[in-house]
Amino acid sequence: MRIALHTRIREDRIAQYEAAHREVPAELTTAIRAAGVASWTIWRSDRELFHLLECDDYARLLAELEHLPVNIAWQARMADLLDVVHDYSEAGAEAGLPVVWQL
Repeated sequence: MRIALHTRIREDRIAQYEAAHREVPAELTTAIRAAGVASWTIWRSDRELFHLLECDDYARLLAELEHLPVNIAWQARMADLLDVVHDYSEAGAEAGLPVVWQL
């Protein structure tokens, strides 16, 4: 399945956000892949971030990562950098962007 998400970086945190994503912990990327993610891409337009994930089951992904210490630490770090955050708890499974058009 494909899931699109939207988040927004705080105005004064763009450089820190990009630096953080050059150093995503290997333990976290391993856990994300193990939870069924085939790919995850983030695009940035100024402060707006658009994520596209391809995964087996987004709700399962969130459930598997929600209580993982490395993910909890990562989400806390991201919360400090973002104005608009995504709910990466199991409750956020229905928060993907709706499809408007597709070719």
